[in-house]
Amino acid sequence: MSVTKPRTAPAGTKHTGRDTAESEKLFGKPIPRTEDARLLSGNGRYLDDLGHNALIAAFVRSPHAHARITGIDIDAALDLPGVHAIYTYDDLADDSPEMAENLPLLIPHPAITAPRNGYPLAKDEVNHVGEAIAMVVADSRYIAEDACAKIDVTYEMLPPVVGIDVARQADNAVHADVPDNVAAHLQHGFGDVDAELANAPHRLTLNLEIERSASMPMEGKGVYARWDTDEQALTFWTSTQTSTSARAAIAARLKMAHNKVHCIAPDVGGGFGVKIVHPWPEEVMVTWAARRLGTAGISSEVKWVEDRREHFVSSAHERGQIQEVTVGFDDDGTLLAFDFTFWHDNGAYLPYGIIVMLNTSTQVLGPYKPKSFRVDAYSLYTNTVIVTPYRGAGRPQAVFAMERAMDAIAKYLGKDVIEVREHNFIRPEEMPYDFHLTFQDGRPLIYDTGNYQAGIDKLKKLIDWDGFAEYKKQAKAEGRAVGIGIGAYVEGTGPGPYEGAHVLVETSGKVKAATGLTTQGQGHQTAFAQIVADDLGVPVTDVEIVTGDTRRFGYAVGTFASRGAVMSGSAFHVAAQMVAEKARKIAGDALNLDPAELELRGGHVCKIGTLPGAEGTSISLGVVAVLSNPLRYAFDDASRQATGFAKADTDMTIPPVREGEQPGLEATGYYSPPTSTFASGVHAAIVETDPVTAEIHVRRYAVIHDCGNVINPRIVEGQVMGAVAQGVGGALYEKIVYDEHGQMLNASYMDFLMPFVTEMPDSLEMDHTVTPSGLNPLGMKGAGEAGVIPTSAVIAAAIEDAEGIPITSMPISPSELFELRLAHASSQSKENE
Repeated sequence: MSVTKPRTAPAGTKHTGRDTAESEKLFGKPIPRTEDARLLSGNGRYLDDLGHNALIAAFVRSPHAHARITGIDIDAALDLPGVHAIYTYDDLADDSPEMAENLPLLIPHPAITAPRNGYPLAKDEVNHVGEAIAMVVADSRYIAEDACAKIDVTYEMLPPVVGIDVARQADNAVHADVPDNVAAHLQHGFGDVDAELANAPHRLTLNLEIERSASMPMEGKGVYARWDTDEQALTFWTSTQTSTSARAAIAARLKMAHNKVHCIAPDVGGGFGVKIVHPWPEEVMVTWAARRLGTAGISSEVKWVEDRREHFVSSAHERGQIQEVTVGFDDDGTLLAFDFTFWHDNGAYLPYGIIVMLNTSTQVLGPYKPKSFRVDAYSLYTNTVIVTPYRGAGRPQAVFAMERAMDAIAKYLGKDVIEVREHNFIRPEEMPYDFHLTFQDGRPLIYDTGNYQAGIDKLKKLIDWDGFAEYKKQAKAEGRAVGIGIGAYVEGTGPGPYEGAHVLVETSGKVKAATGLTTQGQGHQTAFAQIVADDLGVPVTDVEIVTGDTRRFGYAVGTFASRGAVMSGSAFHVAAQMVAEKARKIAGDALNLDPAELELRGGHVCKIGTLPGAEGTSISLGVVAVLSNPLRYAFDDASRQATGFAKADTDMTIPPVREGEQPGLEATGYYSPPTSTFASGVHAAIVETDPVTAEIHVRRYAVIHDCGNVINPRIVEGQVMGAVAQGVGGALYEKIVYDEHGQMLNASYMDFLMPFVTEMPDSLEMDHTVTPSGLNPLGMKGAGEAGVIPTSAVIAAAIEDAEGIPITSMPISPSELFELRLAHASSQSKENE
């Protein structure tokens, strides 16, 4: 696979070679990631690297998709040497009412008509294969699993509900008190869709499907808990995307004060959405068991690490939807009506609300402005693993619906697919564009900035759109079938409600900075350090960034929805600017200069236009940190020596502490956006399909992306590239398959296919447009999910162009394409008769 670097640098990129303060700026520079040396040399600290002396937990999980539990016999397991405890739901109920409650429903919404969630351990009924029923705590994982095998659970079988079609028929119910299996029903829109459809010169209806998939991070879930009997305090480490929320959930469940509970996200080997839910049943059980066993003097440490099959059958999936799209349009392809009905599979429970369905229902609009729009969406219970956001989170389904419709309109009218899209674009001069709908963050759906025409103009050049017809003609002459496809999208990023950051300058001049947001490989330690280093005028290597540790920063929302840079990046900027302002005031007092005359540069606070370190006009940031604590400066001889002044009565003035100002060169800042900011992009692919085997090869893939001002282009390229890889997997390989009994048929990497580098496009080319956001101080937009969002739609369009066969369901395999060929040939034969 070859990769072409951006042809034009994103906004914020500074060119080297100029001896000015501007050339020193780090924002926009593609510096290498500072965390990589540690991680690549094997010095990462992942969950399973911790707690070597802990007792180990394992879970008895349901082998049935739907059954009533009639008995649990643990006697044989209790006799096994090395087993310390076995817990069932009854033990939770005996402990406290809080432990016996359902797990929380995290995000309420008026469209949720029947919210249901499970328990930390199954109470009376299991609703999917893999649901936890009992937990064993033993000296080792081997002993714990042997004990699990000896626990005898008896069941009364109930009819399973598997798949959207079965759930819609509602012959049986997942939850007896929800007979129609509808968890949520959402309707919204604008304009008069019925009238526009009735009067439209042309109408088309498409029936589409996106299959269920899963994110499959390299590291599964895991949790390690330590109970401190003396302090009556709990510390737990968990592989999570939401450490502060996990802490709050566990504190509430265990009825503990927040200051007695700490949650730390160590190095996390991938998240992609599956590690958002808080708390997972295993987090509740392991932390509860650590306290219980620690109090009893058995062991204060308990740990559980998920194996791969557990991840398949008990974590979370996404993507599965059935869609019906009806469009009305005129002779130019102007979209007069977009009527969108879809059915979403949310699995057995609804812990994370309807974020996936909300994203599909709002972001289906993409860069277009239909005259009228209507969504009628249903989220359905099935006896399968829960569905929560997976990178893209409902947006790939939305783009599939809209972009397949755009292609269908173009084919019907005999127009170029780009021409139809251009005809419907929202224009830059129409920004901000208000759809008068509510976005998934509960705030108005208003696009802040974007230039979609500029993106498609760049894409045409990058993929050589105008030259493709000749290339296709040559390929046909050689006996090869090739096709080209395109897909555009707009992605809501950086949703609130807030993120915060703390920035501290130590007396050494080094900077310690922390945010509650977690990290799963995004390059936060580098990108956030670039922001702080710019604001404080220090080398990036002097900035240490800590994320996901509630001991360092206790309040946050989490890492998801492409919000890291926008939210915590802005919070770091706010906090660092507060520190810089304080540093100028202190240095101004010490140097008898107006703070307005001072700037932070080269690790110093110095007079504008002078060299850092110049006598009488400059003072190091470390000295300013000393001076920020007047008592320490006056009475601590070591601190006085550190400043270079041996006496307290030196000519340097000891600055007073101003009213309302705290000692210390530090600050905590928060950022809360008025609305989400909207990134965008357009992708194109050239595919080749084998005439005999129906194998599908992506020959070229091109990306034009707009995420506003870019902190670090190298990191953004890596994010987009990785997401494209997941998009290719979702388009061609990855599918969770259940049989009618609710048994997963491909719960291993032998059967659940994921792309290797050999399955990536032969050529991946990338470029940018830049429309900065005015909603945050640095003009940023999110980038983490962009690459995966349009990929299925793009590759479907390219295969359809190559084969001349409608592609309405993704992912698509060679065998499925082969069957489509046979069906199409049979249909054509009947028409000819």
